Amino acid sequence: MSTPQIDQLLVQRTSLLEELSTLSHLIHGSWFERYAICSRPNCACHSGKRHGPRYCLVIHEEGRQRQKYVPNAQVPAAKDGVEQYHRLQEIVEEITRINLALIKEKAYEES
Repeated sequence: MSTPQIDQLLVQRTSLLEELSTLSHLIHGSWFERYAICSRPNCACHSGKRHGPRYCLVIHEEGRQRQKYVPNAQVPAAKDGVEQYHRLQEIVEEITRINLALIKEKAYEES
């Protein structure tokens, strides 16, 4: 691999590392909407029109999976946090690919 290609990889890695600092609201979890049936026997939810959606995040807390209710006003922020976490995973994979290429070319120590 030539020096310009190595320089390009280093620039890409620096850019990705800078992007990491913008992911300050990330949430490590999954997003889902829940629809429920209540206990009132004559409610419309028993004939198909369920209550909801109620918004939840599934996170891991103290080694266990937990569901956290998200108020309607916070739905956009919670969704953005989950999207930021997915972007974090993409960035880590890309940095790993770059670092492996640099190791292969023995340019890792120089960077």
